[in-house]
Amino acid sequence: MGLLTIGAFAKASRLSPKALRLYDELGLLPPARVDPATGYRLYAPEQLDHARLVAWLRRLGMPLARIQHVRTLDGTAAAQEIRAFWAGVEAETAARRDLAAFLVDHLSGKDPAMSPHPLAEPLEIRYAALSDTGLVRATNQDTAYAGARLLAVADGFGHGGAPAGAAAIDALRHLETDGIPAGHLLNALEDAVEQADLAVREVRAASGDTGADIAAGPSPTGPSPAGPSPTEAGTTLTAMLWTGSQLALVHIGDSRAYVLRDGDLFQVTHDHTVVQTMVDEGRLTPEEAVSHPQRSLLIRALGAGEAATPDLRLHDARPGDRYLLCSDGLTTVVPTDDIRRVLTAADDPDQAVRELVALANGSGGPDNVSCVVADLNRAPAPPPSPSPSS
Repeated sequence: MGLLTIGAFAKASRLSPKALRLYDELGLLPPARVDPATGYRLYAPEQLDHARLVAWLRRLGMPLARIQHVRTLDGTAAAQEIRAFWAGVEAETAARRDLAAFLVDHLSGKDPAMSPHPLAEPLEIRYAALSDTGLVRATNQDTAYAGARLLAVADGFGHGGAPAGAAAIDALRHLETDGIPAGHLLNALEDAVEQADLAVREVRAASGDTGADIAAGPSPTGPSPAGPSPTEAGTTLTAMLWTGSQLALVHIGDSRAYVLRDGDLFQVTHDHTVVQTMVDEGRLTPEEAVSHPQRSLLIRALGAGEAATPDLRLHDARPGDRYLLCSDGLTTVVPTDDIRRVLTAADDPDQAVRELVALANGSGGPDNVSCVVADLNRAPAPPPSPSPSS
């Protein structure tokens, strides 16, 4: 069979001529030959398999830059990359599904402003934060913060990792004093995270990292499959904003948030890592993931271009809840049962963060470790009004 015209090739590959011209300009799918007299693009029949792959990946919603990366891989590696991409899509879809369910619940059962129920029990918060270098690292790239309304942990990496984490949290700190209606809580947090991402990018630029935006986040221990260098500055961020009856959560990376409720410990965040993606796909068990050599490779982080999209959620607060935000310097070396035991037994947040950091260092302290613990308790009843004097 001879060369195919762009029209015939478009019909066979299920790509439009317009798309084929674009992919030629991008170097993604150049024609086999361009007629020097007419300028017509001509394609070889053996290019059809590649063109169909591009068409299928576009239907999945994969960005062109990532498709360009996939086409450089062999079959096995390309399949793994597609699995990783789709796991990310499903994670984002799950986050949107949770938000949609929340909105449906509030709009159908509460007032349109989504304000707290007028009979909601008033709560107060007690908190503590502690960050430690650990026993191996020379510097501490973690940042932990706890205030009356904002709780946050950031785990920086690469050149400028420490200022990257600090910059991300600093961009959120105005939320401590801003008056935010309950119905605008997620919007305010989303806007603040966008500012945090810009702040991290400024740190990257100041550290001399001028690399292009990436499709998957970097790692403290090595490059991810999409190719970012371990020297690229960025940070994870896990933060909660407290309104008195609800907690708004923002999360990106592999720092974590947990809640201890009625004696049970629940992880309320989902790790944005290559290994967690493999667990989600059934290629690894949770037990295997704990010791996997690539467990720290991130697929999302602040400062990482398209991969800087965080999870945003709302949680109804209950009296007696104890929340933990922590960097992976705790969770990679301390078993979950031991974390639960400390959170259950500690009298107050300050004791809890000190004991958790001590556990991490007692397990070798291979990484920086940061913990924020917050307790939600019933607010004390206001004192009775003085009786009028007779």
